[in-house]
Amino acid sequence: MLAAFYAPDLSGGGALQVGELPTPEPGPGEVRVRMKTSGVNPTDWKSRTRPVQASTAPVQVPHHDGAGVIDAVGEGVEPARVGERVWTWFAAWQNPWGTAAEYSVIPAKRAVPLPEDASDELGAGLGIPALTAHRCLFADGPVEGRPVLVAAGAGAVGHAAIELARWAGARPLIATASNEDKAALARAAGADVVIDYRAPDAGAEVRAAAPQGVERIVEVALGANVELDLQACATGATVAVYASEATDPTIPLRRLMMANVMLRFVLLYWVPDDALAAAVAAISQALRAGALTSLPVHRFPLERIGEAHDAVRDGAVGKILVDLP
Repeated sequence: MLAAFYAPDLSGGGALQVGELPTPEPGPGEVRVRMKTSGVNPTDWKSRTRPVQASTAPVQVPHHDGAGVIDAVGEGVEPARVGERVWTWFAAWQNPWGTAAEYSVIPAKRAVPLPEDASDELGAGLGIPALTAHRCLFADGPVEGRPVLVAAGAGAVGHAAIELARWAGARPLIATASNEDKAALARAAGADVVIDYRAPDAGAEVRAAAPQGVERIVEVALGANVELDLQACATGATVAVYASEATDPTIPLRRLMMANVMLRFVLLYWVPDDALAAAVAAISQALRAGALTSLPVHRFPLERIGEAHDAVRDGAVGKILVDLP
């Protein structure tokens, strides 16, 4: 099969290449997916530049997310799943066969039915962003009728968070964006109010929309946004942080404590299995309801996967996809 891959390196810095690898066969409890489209996330290019634990696999095919069709199943998996359209999650987690290849072999639970009216582009853009958004929103209870603030509403996680929060009944739904093009994407996803987080009166704008303060914040940059978050938060609010920054931020501990704010840090790899299963079920329900949409996509062929990684690293607006032959 044609695949992108790199050799896991204990010191980090695995170099991507594209070439032929043996087509894998599914083992017990696994399915093989003929990939159509592979989604690229920041974790994909970062994983090549960080030290890794020793691996028994000589190469690693990257990417967790994608969309395709199951073409073979292993022992213990219903044969009727052959021919099923699916979206994938965590394909490359502790597994050499990520989605940046013609075929990916993954645990059956990580290949989730994709509704017929949902595009491959939408399916390939779920995975990491939607699961992260779900954990940030719902780890501390339901959001129905509660004010929610989503930082970076035009990003992949922000987009998913807006749509999942709207589907779950959060009101008002407030997002931040740095320019009008990004604000338009956040509004299209369902944000009631979009503010420029750099504006001197940003906190007042949030309070105008949610006079008692927001109860949940989905946060991409705690250090940069903590002042706005403090102005926006209701007493007892949760700020769920899903991304790191170039340097560890200094936070106003006493002010956060006085507001009884809870900081929740979300690294998807360590989220409990039952929470991940609940997130997959909720995302599937939202998909069937037509509540989820795709960001504008930027497509790359497999042989240009390095450019796709660079686009994500450089902060391209929209969803980066790699198409499989």
